Amino acid sequence: MSFLHMLTSAIIMILLISLLILIHETGHFLAAKLVGIRVDKFGFGLPVGPTLFKKKIGETELLIHAFLLGGYVSFPDDEQDCDLAMDSPLRYSNKTIGQRALVISMGVIFNVLLAYFIIFMTGLIWKHLPDNKFIVSFEEFAPSAVESIKTSGIQKGDIIYSVNGTVITFPMTLNKYLEVSKEFDGHVNKQTAENKLNELIKLNSNLTPLSTVKAGNLIKLPEFTDEEQVNLSLDNILGLEKYNSDEIKLTPIQTQLRDEIDYKSEYEVKEDTLLSDIAYAISDTKKPVNIVVTRDNKQIELKPVYANKEGKLGIIQQYTEKYKETKTLKQLIPAVFHYVNYNMKFMIYSLAKLFSGKIPVSEMNGIIAITKIGTEVIANNGLFQGLLLSAIISLNLAILNILPIPALDGGHLLFLLIEKITGKPVNKTFIEKLSTFFFYLLIALMILIIYNDIHSWIIGKI
Repeated sequence: MSFLHMLTSAIIMILLISLLILIHETGHFLAAKLVGIRVDKFGFGLPVGPTLFKKKIGETELLIHAFLLGGYVSFPDDEQDCDLAMDSPLRYSNKTIGQRALVISMGVIFNVLLAYFIIFMTGLIWKHLPDNKFIVSFEEFAPSAVESIKTSGIQKGDIIYSVNGTVITFPMTLNKYLEVSKEFDGHVNKQTAENKLNELIKLNSNLTPLSTVKAGNLIKLPEFTDEEQVNLSLDNILGLEKYNSDEIKLTPIQTQLRDEIDYKSEYEVKEDTLLSDIAYAISDTKKPVNIVVTRDNKQIELKPVYANKEGKLGIIQQYTEKYKETKTLKQLIPAVFHYVNYNMKFMIYSLAKLFSGKIPVSEMNGIIAITKIGTEVIANNGLFQGLLLSAIISLNLAILNILPIPALDGGHLLFLLIEKITGKPVNKTFIEKLSTFFFYLLIALMILIIYNDIHSWIIGKI
């Protein structure tokens, strides 16, 4: 793929994200004009660095800043030297709670409407929409293919139906299982290690569970056996919850022993070693991955396969996304609502996982990752897929902005709700201080997320 193609795709993705922000602020602007609030400034981008364009149009000053990824609408209440009287009906603070709530909400509403519009138009022109399901099929062996996959019975064109009992609907399922089933993963089952200790004692009658084997001694090793297969939850597969097993992590000494023994039948001890450490070392082997494929409309269970030390099998997979036809309005409208509802539920569920601490902050990504992924989506899959990704981002912006956090639209709505319940507005100074605190908190979070993005990019994670 040419550099020019990638550059063009990147520019398109940045413009699409900028459009989402512009639409959000346009929602605030139009709602303010509708209820009779004067809008002093309409800023496209954040007021960081130079201002590229500035022009007064009517009563509103239009500004375009160099840092395009942002935007704002400024009312007379935001300016300390405003020329309007405090009781002017043109001020935001002098409008009813309902009118103010409309102004605050309209940015989110516009983002949701834009998402529906993009998805509707994409389905109308493209004649189909994603069904949020994938078919994963086997194409061919890579040069690095492990022996177990070559002798498993898999054939070109086989559809991978399930892995360790998990039916595949997402393309990353097999790879996730391979990642946590890699050979010598450094974790063992405690009971397995205790069983291996007993086997060692049977083979070496001069040893006890608490024995220290002296350097130079040769001990017999029991037969190496597979570990138990891994079972992942849907959250583990989707990356919404980190996989945590109840296995015990090997110590550095045990890891070194494991690498030295490396499936031998006998082992000459290099330095004084606890027999229990040897038991743990020989317990870390490989975990079976049990694959069922669909071939000629029949389900066939393959022989168990084993990932290598990098968590790979060495195969090339083909990912085929399922689509719903949208050739008629009768097909299009339900498909649009299905696509929006599915993705909104997924985003809300992901946020709940994040706030519950199930997703570490180190796993969060932001605008750089979104732009990179979006660029690759457009470059590899075309503009329609890029438009659908933009619609999802627009929904994401709406959901994030409606959260009841000061400095976000949802925080302002929360204060309006408190005012409605108590019958008096929340102290303005308190709101400003709290909003400022959360603003800087969000900036700090944004910096952390940008760091995550750059780190993930460098290590090839995104």
